[in-house]
Amino acid sequence: MKKLLALLALVAVAGWFVYRDQTELPKVPFAKTARERLASTLSTNGRLEPLTYTEVRVPAPGLIQKLMVLQGSTVRAGQALAELAAPDQSEELTAAQARVAQMNAELSALEAGGRGSEIAEIEGAQARLRGQREAAQKNLDALNRLVQASAATKFEADQAAQGIRDIDNQLQSLAQKRFSLVARTDLDAARARIREAQASVDLIAGRISRNILKSPTAGSVYNLPIRAGAFLNAGDILGSVGQLDPVRVRVYVDEPELGRVATGQPVRITWDALPGREWTGKVEQKPTQVIALGSRQVGEVLCTIANPGAELVPGTNVNAFILTQVVENALTIPRTAVRRESGTGVYLLDKTTGTVQWRNIRTGASDALRVEVLSGLADADLVAQPSDVALKPGLKIAPTIQ
Repeated sequence: MKKLLALLALVAVAGWFVYRDQTELPKVPFAKTARERLASTLSTNGRLEPLTYTEVRVPAPGLIQKLMVLQGSTVRAGQALAELAAPDQSEELTAAQARVAQMNAELSALEAGGRGSEIAEIEGAQARLRGQREAAQKNLDALNRLVQASAATKFEADQAAQGIRDIDNQLQSLAQKRFSLVARTDLDAARARIREAQASVDLIAGRISRNILKSPTAGSVYNLPIRAGAFLNAGDILGSVGQLDPVRVRVYVDEPELGRVATGQPVRITWDALPGREWTGKVEQKPTQVIALGSRQVGEVLCTIANPGAELVPGTNVNAFILTQVVENALTIPRTAVRRESGTGVYLLDKTTGTVQWRNIRTGASDALRVEVLSGLADADLVAQPSDVALKPGLKIAPTIQ
């Protein structure tokens, strides 16, 4: 009898549990629609590059003798970056300058009337002849007085006068010789030789000056892979100089999202290497084509970002957030409530019957957590959130409001 009573009690308890499971309603979490300011943000990635940049290339092969800047240095236009070794060119320049100095000295001598030794010889002869003429003139004057006194003959006076004329002829001949030492063609030839020698100096100096590699523009040295002592061939890159404030970020936007992007939209940049920091700017240019980026099809959106302190460096991979739309007083629901079954919609709580009903909706702007509802819902509506309960229209449930 006791065993029968125990069995009946066990059956009664089991029946109660079965009844309770069949009559207890499944619990489903719900969220209420809300009015709020919704900022629609497109999140993606990008790569940083200088806004403008110039590559500095080596004009001739040589060794890097000296580096005058470091990577990250701020330089002005024309500032020396590095020097190539060129000892042979320095010796060649010294020799060329010596040739110019020698030719200038020769020209000075020619402009003075000729070479010094020849001039001195002519001037010495002229001095001697002038002395002789002075003595001959005195002798002629004395003879003329004697002729008047009948103490000398006229023949002797005439001979003395002839001697003076001979001396005058010699002086005139020396003067002509002195003038003919330097012809106009000699001066022209000397000046031409100087111009040629100076051109050689300028050519060598120009080659040497090109060994000083200078920055073509003002900016920051953001790429300097070369070290002193390295050998570079003509055309090799010494480094790159660019403008790093502001910088350009090439933002990769997936093709389906490109319609949301417009020039002038605000952009926010973060860098994983500096957590907690962010930089801001705007969209400058929409993409002109869609390209493959790994498994993605993307458009490259060019953004200009302020970079005070040049903390962001070229080549950096960054996170980009483009604010594509701001909607004031938007009717929003959690993104997780939106389902795509027979179209885009939600499971709506019918407050009268306590059941869920399918409602098609049209969505608008969205951010990472919420989405705008343009039609299909009203204020204070309750929409089902994800749960373990398989929902279907007409299912009676026990709602929990989140």
